[in-house]
Amino acid sequence: MNKINSAAQKYLQDKGYKKFALKAVLFDMDGVLYDSMPNHAQSWVKVMQSHGFNMTWEEAYMHEGRTGGDTIRIISEREGRSIGPEERKAVYQEKTEAFNACPAILPLNGSAELLRKVKDSGLFAMLVTGSGQPSLLNRLNDDFPNTFTRERMVTSFDVKKGKPDPEPYLTALEKGGLEPFEAIVVENAPLGVEAAHRAGLFTIAVNTGPLPDFVLIDAGADVLLPSITALCDEWENICKNLLQPCP
Repeated sequence: MNKINSAAQKYLQDKGYKKFALKAVLFDMDGVLYDSMPNHAQSWVKVMQSHGFNMTWEEAYMHEGRTGGDTIRIISEREGRSIGPEERKAVYQEKTEAFNACPAILPLNGSAELLRKVKDSGLFAMLVTGSGQPSLLNRLNDDFPNTFTRERMVTSFDVKKGKPDPEPYLTALEKGGLEPFEAIVVENAPLGVEAAHRAGLFTIAVNTGPLPDFVLIDAGADVLLPSITALCDEWENICKNLLQPCP
């Protein structure tokens, strides 16, 4: 029994479902569709340190998926200097400007092909991101034409609680008219994996960053793969195990 089939059977047994009835794949954005996390990490570290807060590159990856305001709140409270909503908004604006000044970001290798395979399988894609960066959100239709509609997107503007709270993925299920066994998740961040797991969704983690594999496994990933291209290569196998039948 291959690892995807084994993970799928365990998920169904644990949740009490008879089978998957897939309709959709829910995608995170940063580190899944775009190679944007190095720019995010660089921007976070630069801006937070300029305000006197200690933040490391690795910590930026550990906070990936969290809303910007929550990231600033957590770090400032940790360092004994809690700042209010207006100041958090101003700091996040600085972070946005620093991010926009970074080198151009490209889609991750394999992301466009994976989205094409998803559509060819008769499924639709949804975006579930903690980001509110217009510079990327506004590019989605250019880089991945006819794939994401606003009605099938959940961003930081659509939720009160960001990842690792399950609200973003529960909101996606509601927007898509989906039951948990009708969708799977593709995530790269531990907080995103935790959010999807808490929402009751089968979660495929792709480790596109510098964190150890066990961080994603411990967060609740059902399957772990090393890259988007590896997931793309495994797509037919995923279809075989989760779709009835695979196109």
